[in-house]
Amino acid sequence: MPSDYAADDGHEALLETCSDSTRPHLASGWVGAKNRWRKRQDGQRWLSVCWHRLVQSCRFLTTRRFLSVLLVLITMSITYNIVIFYFENPVFPISSAWKEPRLLPLQMTCSALTETRRNLSKQPEHRSMAKLRIDAKVLLFVETIYSRLGRDIAELLVHNRIKYKVDVVGKSLPVLTNLDKGKFAVIVFENLTKYLTMDNWNRELLDKYCREYGVGVVGFHPVSEEVLIGSQLKGFPIFVHTKMNLKNAALNPASNVLRLTRAGETAWGNLPGNDWTVFAPNHSTYEPLEWASPNSELPSPFVSDHGAARLLYTVVQDHGTYDGIQRVLFGSGLGFWLHRLLLLDALTHLSQGQISLGLNRYVLIDIDDIFVGEKGTRLKPPDVEALLSSQKRLQAMVSGFKFNLGFSGMYFHHGTDEENAGEDLLMEHIDDFSWFSHMWNHKQPHLYDNYTHLEMDMKLNKNFATEKNIPTDSGYSVAPHHAGVYPVHEYLYEAWKKVWNVKVTSTEEYPHLRPARLRRGFIHRNIMVLPRQTCGLFTHTYLIEKYPGGREKLDENIQGGELFQSIVFNPINIFMTHMSNYGNDRLALYTFESVLKFTQCWTNLRLLSTLPVELGEKYFQMFPEEEDPIWGNPCDDSRHIKTWSHNKTCQQLPNFLVIGPQKTGTTALYSFLSMHPNINSNLNSIDTFEEIQFFNGKNYYRGLDWYMGFFPVPINSSSQYLFEKSATYFDGEQVPKRAHALLPQAKLVTILISPAKRAYSWYQHMRAHGDQVALNYSFYEVITASESSNRPLRDLRNRCLLPGKYSQHLERWLTYYSSSQLFIIDGEELRTAPVDVMNSVQKFLKITPPFDYATHLRFDKKKGFYCQIINEDKTKCLGRSKGRKYPQMDERSLKLLQVRS
Repeated sequence: MPSDYAADDGHEALLETCSDSTRPHLASGWVGAKNRWRKRQDGQRWLSVCWHRLVQSCRFLTTRRFLSVLLVLITMSITYNIVIFYFENPVFPISSAWKEPRLLPLQMTCSALTETRRNLSKQPEHRSMAKLRIDAKVLLFVETIYSRLGRDIAELLVHNRIKYKVDVVGKSLPVLTNLDKGKFAVIVFENLTKYLTMDNWNRELLDKYCREYGVGVVGFHPVSEEVLIGSQLKGFPIFVHTKMNLKNAALNPASNVLRLTRAGETAWGNLPGNDWTVFAPNHSTYEPLEWASPNSELPSPFVSDHGAARLLYTVVQDHGTYDGIQRVLFGSGLGFWLHRLLLLDALTHLSQGQISLGLNRYVLIDIDDIFVGEKGTRLKPPDVEALLSSQKRLQAMVSGFKFNLGFSGMYFHHGTDEENAGEDLLMEHIDDFSWFSHMWNHKQPHLYDNYTHLEMDMKLNKNFATEKNIPTDSGYSVAPHHAGVYPVHEYLYEAWKKVWNVKVTSTEEYPHLRPARLRRGFIHRNIMVLPRQTCGLFTHTYLIEKYPGGREKLDENIQGGELFQSIVFNPINIFMTHMSNYGNDRLALYTFESVLKFTQCWTNLRLLSTLPVELGEKYFQMFPEEEDPIWGNPCDDSRHIKTWSHNKTCQQLPNFLVIGPQKTGTTALYSFLSMHPNINSNLNSIDTFEEIQFFNGKNYYRGLDWYMGFFPVPINSSSQYLFEKSATYFDGEQVPKRAHALLPQAKLVTILISPAKRAYSWYQHMRAHGDQVALNYSFYEVITASESSNRPLRDLRNRCLLPGKYSQHLERWLTYYSSSQLFIIDGEELRTAPVDVMNSVQKFLKITPPFDYATHLRFDKKKGFYCQIINEDKTKCLGRSKGRKYPQMDERSLKLLQVRS
């Protein structure tokens, strides 16, 4: 506060902007502060006069006068401390509205921040005709599947959705080509030494592939156990020095590798670790990409003739003029954040643009719970003004940016007078922000068992928005704590569509909260669900002293850490924050301004923002393969169980699946299993008879609630086994992946018979059901139909032949399930010796106590197969369509199918 109290004018101006109810409170707080300041000034003047008089009296100092002076000094000290205590701890404290945030701005020297507009069109695309001959895939060589650096590289590739194959360095190479096309665009070695010491045969084969297809190599020099000075890399005119301790990294602005990464700045400070390798080239093919300074005294090879330390090359580019292969060599792993960016640029450059990340990054910052919070933590007028000021600064960096405010109307004006004044100021600036609906009372949607109550609460929030002139047409909403979005609560989606016409939402929970790099989007009931990113701020982190790890940890997160990397690696970023992050110490304003400045400083990314609905459309244009959801088991995640409706149970999912294929005896197996007192099948589906057919068709999009509705809640879950039989699961391409996501521990039962017999049985089945194609074409004509045949004939051919490609389908299932989870039944044995087969099935499923099928099955001579015994003289058999006698297959068709099998 200035000594002349020149802030009076600003105070009067602020009072004019306040409401009538708030103005007296703020005015009294200001006057009290002014009076206390003047008291402090008066006290300081009094102490100054006393001190002056003491100094004058010291010229005639005696013992008595010395003791008097000492007493006066002690009295002055006590008095001064009392005055200071009164000022710092007044009976009526200064209004907290005038407390400034504790955080000082992040100090950053960056030329990019002074540029009015950067020309990004100059960034190289690295495109060439080579992209026509190689796939956009990385071949990653690791020492072991547990190698730390190898896992870090793989995680980076996954985060950026780059396809890759991992291969442990061994005696042979994987297949590198497919016909005349290269299968890999870049080769990455976790350990450069493994590449240099590869046996001659494999090395020549790999180098030939790289030259012929224009494929580059990335290599990371391993940590050395010994100190090497001037050690030559085997076969190359370049030397290395190891175990280096470095600081102050910078990039070569002339390098044509850089695209995403921006040169021209210096990463000041010590680089992580003390085991860096630096390179000393001895050929014009090498060019430094990154360099650093030594952090200690250096031996003579690193000192120039003038005694100054040389810049040390930590990453070098090999232009390929020495042996025809381009490379990028790293002197350290990915522990240094800048190397993660450089690796992405190296992949783009060395793949000649085939692996390429766009430079547009969309940023949306949601402020959830804008009216929800305890008294003393909510926004006050200065916080709202700071929010508006920060938004203007962010708009200069992010085109189209606005904070997106989520409101729960029930809690409006539930704070102190100052906090209510802050909310009134927000209402005066409604048009300066974007808005979305939270929940009226902030209740988690999955806690509503009644759709009507959920809809009513949504309407209350909409009525509040209409009353306050808050826009209601954003098409976006967020559920408190992400509840009901995933795992899906169907009532939420229905009410959202009806009340708010919601088209897009977001969550951190799909498929799981962690790891964040695996978060994905999906579409359910025509509502787009986008992944939200973690920014490191939560409801309880509104004071820097309470931030886990303090200011240092927050700045680490910003300057190259997780938050910065989230923006770099995700083309669309939706950050969740809370109202309390913008008051108090205003951590959110500090965090986002700092990280976006840092992003501009070190990257060539274009920072953009737009409305949530448009973000959803852009997201699924980029990643159309994510439109289909993959329903996971909520019981596998404690966080998901907490946001799952309490009327669901983990025991309401099948323990095993009978997966088919059709016409092999699955219906007979179903009837035998249903006889067991401890085995319950799904309830019958009206659409598909007893089969649900959930995992392989349109029913999958009806959601998990729909599927679980077919399974009775077990009375005694410990002794009950639930199962589902859908014979079309066996050959469904998406079925194994979907089934494993929901039922990873389930067991699988399949029945196999001769593929030829199965195909013929399906053909006769279709004839018996009046299918016109089957009636008009012979079996031989069906199985020999060409791709030029009419569509119905080709469809029948496929249904006859494709399910019989057993090895192909079993391989797909075994990609997701272990062989110990799969039980294969011989269909002929099931027909002739069902008791033995069912005993084996019980043993495989570990069902106890065992059921005595020998006393419950009897061969029916009339039907020609075994049936259930009802009483001593009666049996219950399958329907008329089962056991039907067909004409024998013609010899020509049989021979053809035997050859194909």
